[in-house]
Formats: sequence, C-alpha cells, structure tokens
Amino acid sequence: MNLSQRQKKILEIVKECGPISGGEIASRLNVSRAALRPCLAILTMAGLLEARPRVGYTYAGKEAKNLFADYLRRFTVGEVKAVPAVIREDSSVYDAIVTLFVEDVGTLFVIDEEGFLQGALSRKDLLKAAIGGSDLLRIPVAVIMTRMPHLVTVEPDLDVVAAAKKIVDYQIDALPVVRTAEGDKLKVIGKITKTTLARLLAEVSS
Repeated sequence: MNLSQRQKKILEIVKECGPISGGEIASRLNVSRAALRPCLAILTMAGLLEARPRVGYTYAGKEAKNLFADYLRRFTVGEVKAVPAVIREDSSVYDAIVTLFVEDVGTLFVIDEEGFLQGALSRKDLLKAAIGGSDLLRIPVAVIMTRMPHLVTVEPDLDVVAAAKKIVDYQIDALPVVRTAEGDKLKVIGKITKTTLARLLAEVSS
C-alpha cells in the first residue's frame, strides 16, 4: 500500500501521541479537519489506525506484510483458479507424458469415466515410471498416481493465502479445486498452482 506524505505524517503523529483527536492532528499539520478527513478514512479502512468515539485515533500496530496478507485474503480460490489438465485413469503412462508436455503443466489430475477425481500425477511420478524401463504404453496411470484420499484438495471458497499455505506445507506444485457431488465424490473444476499465485502477486503489486 503506497501512502501519501500526509498519510505517513499522520501515522507518525498518532504513533507518538495517540490516542489523539482528529482536530489535534489537523492542528499539528496546520490543515483543516475537512482536508484531513479523507486521509483518516483511508488509514482507518486499511487497518493502520483505529478510531474510537470520545477517545480519538490510535495506531493499530499492523505491519505492512500483515496488511498485504489481509488484502490477499479477499481473493478466493474460485476467483483465481486456472483450467486443470486432466486424464482418464485407464490412460497409459505414455499418454500421460505426452499430455503433460502438450498442455505444458507440472501436474495432471486423474479422473474416472464420470469425471470424478481419482488421483494426481506429477512430473516426478512420470519420470520414475520412465526410468524403470517398463513398457509405458501398457501401464495405466492408475498404477503410479497418487490416489484419493491421499490427495490434497481445495474448495473454491477458500482464500488464496490458505491455499498457498497448503502448497508450502505439503510441498506440492498444484492443488485441484473441487466441488462435492453425489456420494461425496469430487468434481475437478480448476487448479491452483505456484504459477497461479505468482501471477496474482504480480497483478496486485503492479
């Protein structure tokens, strides 16, 4: 968040003298209370100041990184999700490798014939299978994939900060975005990846 010089000065005054009234701040800056009102409103809405009736303004003590995290939490997984790359569970490992490079992705999500999530395949999974020297055309991806319920998933209403924490905690590259269908089966409706999150950071920081 980029603050104006006046807003920065207001923060300094409140840090040193708070609680302090709007009139006292205006007097110290030699401006009218009306001229000060928009700045105080912005600083209060941003969480940098707290306004208390009959008490005045106090410094909220939030660091810039906490404010940025609060801002990012406004975005949900459903708002920033990307299109997932999927493959049927009866497809061969060879087909999976081709799909991985054609789609230019790091993870494939494996679905059954009804489109429900069954597992996931990473580049590492496919590399291990290829190094093994087996006939990749004859091995179905179901043999080497990470299966449910060992798959980490996210729902569209989760905030992106929580999704990023899952990616870090589980040391994975991508999360399937799912919605629950009949019988607690999961339908893949998108994906969240490190690239997705990096793109969001670049957009909100520009």
